[in-house]
This record gives sequence, C-alpha cells and structure tokens, in this order.
Amino acid sequence: MRIVLGTVYTAMAIGQLASFPDMPAILSAYGLMTGGAATVLAVALIAGELVCGIWFLARPRSKAPAPVWAYTAVSVVWTVLAVQAYTRGLTVPNCGCFGTHLTQRLSWLVLLQDALTLLYAGLLLRGARTTAAREPAAGVKARGDVRIP
Repeated sequence: MRIVLGTVYTAMAIGQLASFPDMPAILSAYGLMTGGAATVLAVALIAGELVCGIWFLARPRSKAPAPVWAYTAVSVVWTVLAVQAYTRGLTVPNCGCFGTHLTQRLSWLVLLQDALTLLYAGLLLRGARTTAAREPAAGVKARGDVRIP
C-alpha cells in the first residue's frame, strides 16, 4: 500500500509543481483563502506530498514517524478543504490533487478518496504507536539483556 500511495503522492506533488502558477487559484476555489495564504498552502501541500511520497517509495517498510505525520497532515488538509467546500455547496471545477493535470471536479467521489486516505493515515498512526510501544525506551535494556557484575 505504501508503494501505491508513494506513487500517487509523488505524482500529485509533481503535477502541482508543474502547475504551480495555477495552484493558488485552484486552492482559492475552496473558499477559505486567497492570494498569499493560498500560495503558502500550495507550498506546504507540495512539500508534504513530496516528503511522504518519496519516503514511501524509497523506504516502504520504514516505521519512521515523520513521513507518517506528513501523509496524515496532507490528507487532513485536503479532506478539510473538500468537505467544507462540498458542504457549503461551492463549485470547485478542479480539486487540484494533480494541479492542472488529471482534473476532476469536487464531488462525492473526491470525498470518498479523501476518506480512504484518512483511513490509511489512521492505520499508519496506529502502526507507528504500536511500534513505538514495543521498542524499549532509550537507555533501558531489553528483557534478557541484564548483566550481572
């Protein structure tokens, strides 16, 4: 699953980078921000997508928390944008997931895709917590590694 999501998120970042001059207007269609704030959001989304996309591709079995948090943050932002715009009845002709490439209008299908990314984010976070709980704390020796002087 990480390889699929790594491919998708890297492709999203590349599409958005190639469409960067249009990204503030695309994000402004969601009705929450315009101008400089939309540009800052575009930069943050692209950076987050690149971090988690490349990490998932390069290290698909890694349990490192940084790409998991980047993936979760990006998924949450896209979901909040979509849900609030859909709820308000805004017409968003291009969701912007891939910039001006592979465009799709905001619809229930986009909301379903966002829900699936959030579900996977939850699974990743749960796995990261489980892994952290199983690892011994720094400076504490694992059971069976006790030395008697």
